[in-house]
Amino acid sequence: MTNYVINSKPVVSIIIPMYNVEKYIDKCICSVLNQTYQNFEVICVDDGCSDNTLSYLRDYKDHRINIIRQQNRGLSGARNTGIRNARGVYIALLDADDYWAVDKLEKHIAHLNRNPQVDVSYCPSLFVDDDNKQLGIGQFPKLNNIDAKTIFCRNPVGNGSAPVIRASALEKVAFHDDTRSWRQYFDENLRQSEDIEMWLRLALYTQATFAGIPEPLTYYRVNASGLSANLQKQYQSWETAVNKHRRSHAQFFRQCGSLARAYQLRYLSRRAVQSRNTSAALKLIHQALFTDIRILFEEPGRTALTWCCALTSLLPKSLYDRAEKLAMRTVGQSNKHPAG
Repeated sequence: MTNYVINSKPVVSIIIPMYNVEKYIDKCICSVLNQTYQNFEVICVDDGCSDNTLSYLRDYKDHRINIIRQQNRGLSGARNTGIRNARGVYIALLDADDYWAVDKLEKHIAHLNRNPQVDVSYCPSLFVDDDNKQLGIGQFPKLNNIDAKTIFCRNPVGNGSAPVIRASALEKVAFHDDTRSWRQYFDENLRQSEDIEMWLRLALYTQATFAGIPEPLTYYRVNASGLSANLQKQYQSWETAVNKHRRSHAQFFRQCGSLARAYQLRYLSRRAVQSRNTSAALKLIHQALFTDIRILFEEPGRTALTWCCALTSLLPKSLYDRAEKLAMRTVGQSNKHPAG
């Protein structure tokens, strides 16, 4: 581990929202404290935990860990509290059930320092299960030449534990609304799809620059209950989030709206496949193709893969798992786009 002189003002503020994550918090915090880059503060926001999360967290005696307690306001509300209290030049988001590779911060800070025009630095993510076992699949996004259409259609950031963001970029899109007195960054009216809404807001209103680094440095936890959650509700939440900006960017939505919906439906089809919901998977991929056939021409490999995986999910689980991992590795490495 590289030794750094810790200044009174940290370079990076790591924001960790927490809600009943006693099972995961040790893995998460250890992945932060073991970083090769050490000039950071950790802001852990207790969003109304009712389990032993705080007891586990208080076992860590590192002075850089700050705990803020609040009544439950959801993921966006916890992140916003953390961001408002952050002192760093960069904001690194980490959900409490995920964790990082030891050199994640070092590589992102180097990336941002080398490229002052970049506002959001992100990386590929590897999927793990409840026991931290890698599933052999992940998100391998496009890394460069990211525009608002790419954000809308493909969400290259991928998940909320992947990005490291310039604090100044977040300040440009901060807002107040009529129902809350505090400054918001992530929209607290959204309980799902808050990430894509934020990235789209940054891209559309500030022309923020997004760029990725090739190494997979984030471990994103996937569990059966999350995969099998109401897919229609997830789709509706996505529509609600992105439609916030339809009126102010009508031409953009006319050009990209149906294509973005098709990609979102294809992503949800993949979620259905992973939870072995074959009927939903087939329905969603067909709906995606009928919504905008361009997904078949823009990404023929991944679109065909999703349809084939929906069919092969009828196989015994052991055979299906082996086929999916092989296919995802092959197509993921050749296309370099997020799984979905």
